[in-house]
Amino acid sequence: MQLSNDTMQFGRDLTTALLGVDATYRRESGDDDGLAVLNLDEAGEFQPEPFSSYQEARLRFEDLTWRATKLPEPDRRTYYHQVCHSTLAFITWRSTALPFTAQLADFLHVLAAPASEPELDQLRTEMRTLLGRLGYHGDLAVQCADWEERHRVPAADVPAVLTELMSEAWDRTEARLLSIPAPKSDGMQIAAVTGVAFNARCNYRHRQVEINTDPILTRPGLKHLAVHEGYPGHYVQFTLRHQGYLNGTSPADGLLSVVNTASSAVFEGIADHGMAMLDWLEGDDDRLQSLMTRYRSGIGTGAAWRLHALGQPPAAVADWLRTVALTGGEGWIANRMSFIAAPARAVLIWSYWWGEPAVAAAWHRVAPSRRPEFLEFLYGRMHSTVSVGMFQ
Repeated sequence: MQLSNDTMQFGRDLTTALLGVDATYRRESGDDDGLAVLNLDEAGEFQPEPFSSYQEARLRFEDLTWRATKLPEPDRRTYYHQVCHSTLAFITWRSTALPFTAQLADFLHVLAAPASEPELDQLRTEMRTLLGRLGYHGDLAVQCADWEERHRVPAADVPAVLTELMSEAWDRTEARLLSIPAPKSDGMQIAAVTGVAFNARCNYRHRQVEINTDPILTRPGLKHLAVHEGYPGHYVQFTLRHQGYLNGTSPADGLLSVVNTASSAVFEGIADHGMAMLDWLEGDDDRLQSLMTRYRSGIGTGAAWRLHALGQPPAAVADWLRTVALTGGEGWIANRMSFIAAPARAVLIWSYWWGEPAVAAAWHRVAPSRRPEFLEFLYGRMHSTVSVGMFQ
């Protein structure tokens, strides 16, 4: 699955151009997280292009957009054209303005709408059925509260429980999916945090999973996070992308983790589909957690839509979340509101909603005998929700 020389060179040119936009954005916005939130180029091989203005960056990305249409690999033509479109939209947003709906459509290439009520109702129906099968009674809110209390992990115990689950996830990834090109000692350590705008975060540079202990946490939920942030999720994604570049098989742009772009949804989708890829859904409690993860992604889009597209006050949006959340408590409400409040990150909640089904569809389309090739395709190249389905 070696990529052409033209495509590998395009990846190098795209990397320096993206770093140039990242530097321009950091300089004008004061946002220390930037557009490229992680750069795996430890040797400093790639330097930002010195754009004097967003207009200069626009001209560069218009040229890259044209060049993308000439690449020989169909999935690379599609992906690189989309990522250039994303960056041009980001430039428009920062240099003039871009409505929230256009940010969704043009940054992430997804439908500019929240998860629909029929979709959320279907998830609630499936959860109610599973909880009934597990012996929980009452309406869905009562069932969820009872289930959550039964499986709750006290905040003080979270680091130890998550450490245990991450060790098992590493072993299962190597036994059932792929070889991780690093010793297990290189894996992620656990750091409990509070008052942050996320449930958990893969701080790859420091090899830490930062877990927010403000929400109510359960063992099935921590199992999902072990997979999502660690193995075969974000740690494995970053490790394979770095190793692939060093081996000369992956393009240079895989060294960057860029937000608000065509790759955002599949980045989260790989992590969210990890439980199924590992065949680690061991019972109805895990299946319920899978449904709840999907449901939370959906109501997250509903909250962000109310805040940014409809202009509802934050207090009203938080009240709406309380009526539909089912689990997590006030800690979860608080971190979701903080997550979607930041204008530079608000659309990213849609990455979870669209990413998992895109990866799931691609995964289940591939015959088991071809899974190793597909995994090389999945982890060795950056993808959009369209290009991830173009494996041949």
